This record gives sequence, structure tokens and C-alpha cells, in this order.
Amino acid sequence: MAKVMVVDDENDVVELIKFMLEKDGHQVVTASNGQEALDKVEATMPELIILDIMMPEMDGYTVNTRLQEKDETRTIPVIILTAKGQMKDLFELGSNVVAFMEKPFDPRGLRDKIREILASNK
Repeated sequence: MAKVMVVDDENDVVELIKFMLEKDGHQVVTASNGQEALDKVEATMPELIILDIMMPEMDGYTVNTRLQEKDETRTIPVIILTAKGQMKDLFELGSNVVAFMEKPFDPRGLRDKIREILASNK
């Protein structure tokens, strides 16, 4: 199965997604803010990142911009998880952004999207 990173400052969201992914057999790496995610991403090299936008220390937009700056991380697919649909425009330049999910999200819908993305990357 895949290694997936979940980045969100809401612990309940992280735990729900982690539980769902681990139930499907995936390895899950978590981070509670953008800086922590960047610190972990190169060491873990996830196959998919689920990224919140509004977080302390560093927002998701900045995280994705930094991912785009490095050859090792620019092709990691990213699902943007946000409560703010209007932020979508900021990510349209990121070729690695494969989906947007608005909070509150449907766990089954997210699970289906994750399966679809991981299957298309094999």
C-alpha cells in the first residue's frame, strides 16, 4: 500500500483520515502544521499529501509552493483540504494539486478520491 502524509492543525481531522487510511492498509505520516510537514516530507517521501490550507506557523499555500521548488517533491500529488473554497484559485498554478475537498468533507468521498489518485500513479 501507499505512504500518505496528512497535514492539518485539527487533530480530529488528522485522526479520522489516519484511521481511514490505516484501515485500508496505508502507512500514514502526520504533521500538525506546514513547517512540520516540510521537515518530514523529504525524509518520508510520501506518495500522496493531504494538505490543509489554514494552519499556524506556515499555511498550506506556502507548503505547496516550497514542494514545487524542489525536484524531489514537486511531483508528489496533493489533495487540498479546506474550509475556504475561494482559496482554490491560489493553487491553480501548482501542477501537483490533484483535488480539492471542502470541509466538512465526506469521508467516503475522500477515501474514493485517495484510491483513485493512488491507482492512477502506479
